[in-house]
Amino acid sequence: MVPAPFDQNAVLEGDCLALLAAMEERSVDLIYADPPFATGRKRSGRSEEGDPLGYDDAWPTLNLYLDWLRERIVAMRRVLRDDGAILVHVDWRASHRVRLILDDVFGEERFVNHIVWSYGLGGSAADRFARKHDDILYYGCGDARWFEPPMVPATSRRMQGRLKKATDVLAIPSINNMATERTGWPDQKPLKLLELLVNATVPPGGVVLDPFCGSGTTVVAARRHGRIGLGMDRHPDAVRIARDRLAEEAGSNDAGEGG
Repeated sequence: MVPAPFDQNAVLEGDCLALLAAMEERSVDLIYADPPFATGRKRSGRSEEGDPLGYDDAWPTLNLYLDWLRERIVAMRRVLRDDGAILVHVDWRASHRVRLILDDVFGEERFVNHIVWSYGLGGSAADRFARKHDDILYYGCGDARWFEPPMVPATSRRMQGRLKKATDVLAIPSINNMATERTGWPDQKPLKLLELLVNATVPPGGVVLDPFCGSGTTVVAARRHGRIGLGMDRHPDAVRIARDRLAEEAGSNDAGEGG
């Protein structure tokens, strides 16, 4: 059952389409959606104990994938507040087509940013420029929208040692094999990326929903920074990992508050 009103962080198991239908209208400030990318293969990883983790990311055609995603984006629009917003995280395979869906569902005039996440790590290519970024499409619901410009270290010599407002290109490394935050869930996004996005686009105390939450990075970022996070995923292993991370985050914060 979807918690309402929102007063605590939670991770729910199930297809987001059904879970979204059970939610109150206009109850969410931000949706960060990181759906499967339609890579055409199984995405796999391993837990710390060596157990296999993963999900099937194969679709008969790109059009069928887009039909599946459109239905869920329409359901997401229903639960966003009038001054809410959505971030849809995709890659080169479908970003151009997903933007057209967002134009249709939210309106072309509600486009805010095409954010580039430049992650740097990964292999090189012999016959093309190496693909080293994902796309995050940012749309608002109405004329009003909460935004706090994130500050990042300046790179120019003139501003050395100072901060500047982030641009629409976010250079944040992906999670390497030795990172302590790594869970083994495939396609896990770095906490630093979600912390930046949550702080920039969700008001303090506001609600952020991740309908494909995977390892739960969005919910952890929300709790860490005074927001309420709601995660959804249809994979039991992902839900278990996300709940464990959320419980660990809550425990560490409680320990800190107790001195």
